[in-house]
Amino acid sequence: MRQPDIEIYLRDDHLQDLLDWLPEALGPLTLQPATGLTQRGIFQGTAPVPLMIVRKAAGKWASIWFDSPATPWASDRECARAVQAAIGHEVRCSVGGWEEADGEADADRWLKVNAEGETEFNWAQ
Repeated sequence: MRQPDIEIYLRDDHLQDLLDWLPEALGPLTLQPATGLTQRGIFQGTAPVPLMIVRKAAGKWASIWFDSPATPWASDRECARAVQAAIGHEVRCSVGGWEEADGEADADRWLKVNAEGETEFNWAQ
């Protein structure tokens, strides 16, 4: 089932590698100037895909949010796999779609995707 949006986490120091690669997957990117730790942009590929980056969203990790179902990935996990394969850095995401209505029990369950594979872990932010 396709998620309505995609969110992954990447260490802040690897964001430029991601931004260099993403236009290959989503089309040309127009970035607005950063406002504090937040930066917004939009990809103008087949369909517009809004982007929001929040640096230091979880310590040294930045949140990368694609606010559209029109990405090439059906889930956070698919996106994390594609990004890790493309840029070679660890990517983190939720283990599945999570909503506040689901409660707090699974809120700290995360997936890390790196050169060794995929591992679920608890990430208490």
